[in-house]
Amino acid sequence: MQVRTADLIALRGPASGLNLRASRIRSLQGQNYLSPFKGRGMEFDESRPYQPGDDVRSLDWRVTARTGKPHTKLFREERERPVIVAVDYRPAMFFATRGAFKSVIAARCAALIAWRATQQGDRLGGFIFSDREHWEGRPTLRAAATLHFLDQLALRGQLAQTNDSTDSDRDVFRNALARLRRVARPGSLIALISDFRGLDSTAEAHLSQLARHNELVLIFVYDPLETQLPPAGHYRVADAKRDLTLDTAGHAARREYAHQFDARRERIRRLCLRQRMVFLPCATHEDPLRRLQQGLVQRLS
Repeated sequence: MQVRTADLIALRGPASGLNLRASRIRSLQGQNYLSPFKGRGMEFDESRPYQPGDDVRSLDWRVTARTGKPHTKLFREERERPVIVAVDYRPAMFFATRGAFKSVIAARCAALIAWRATQQGDRLGGFIFSDREHWEGRPTLRAAATLHFLDQLALRGQLAQTNDSTDSDRDVFRNALARLRRVARPGSLIALISDFRGLDSTAEAHLSQLARHNELVLIFVYDPLETQLPPAGHYRVADAKRDLTLDTAGHAARREYAHQFDARRERIRRLCLRQRMVFLPCATHEDPLRRLQQGLVQRLS
């Protein structure tokens, strides 16, 4: 199954059911965001008494010294917040045993977020990477930017399937995150949609740096077959280059297979907890809109 631009355009209506407003909001005045992240695009708003859970880096030392009680600085973010949607099109994303390819689910999630960002008046930016190339679109308010991003999702989804790079998942993922750090402006909402193959300490460091001044939503796309092997037996597995038979009878192999997936998922979840990112898993047979609605509501609670 391939991604078609027309299908992504059709998600414009359903996208209105999403809420991309900044998480951990202190308060709102008018239509401006207030955000705990500091950096370019942030303006000081006011100070208030320190509350448990506040970032100690935001302490207002002058007010604290004057009053003798700790106070926290609140910052007002620019009205048009940059929203960057990053999509993983490496070869492993073009796989599914149920529902749609992981790449298709990723594209649908990306389109839903892109449409909602545009509807809310945010500046949309796109970032698409594969094992051979990457594409990036700087955040902009132009309406044509959304359609251009959807066109790129469809086009590059087709091109990525023909790639034959020998670069490892780890190297490609590291390099993509390094480029994303150069693109992202502090105060942005960044939605990274991937199966997170190749996640290692270097990749975690890149994500942690991004999370210091941005809001990150990590959307973990996976196929049910990746969670555990099918019932014991012999299964033919093929792609454009290989054709092999998979024996799933061994108990040890089945346990190790399930353990590897659980370990990857748990690593992502723990990283999100440590760095205050949003962890949002989505299987290939699930409705991306419903999963996004559930995950984005939780980040506001």
